[in-house]
Amino acid sequence: MTVIYTPRTTLFERALLRTAASIDRFVDARLERRGAPAYRRAVQTQLNVAAVRREAQARGAIGLLPR
Repeated sequence: MTVIYTPRTTLFERALLRTAASIDRFVDARLERRGAPAYRRAVQTQLNVAAVRREAQARGAIGLLPR
């Protein structure tokens, strides 16, 4: 006679599995959104603005303000 063992999960383990599945869905959606061309353009624009701001602050710190 063969005994077949069926593993049982606790409430805590099921909660962990649900949480992991939710995190997987969140990460998947975020990666999909970050891959979109509009998102990449927005990020590049933000990076350009930050670079211009840093340059202006550096010039201002040494007294070379634009006229």
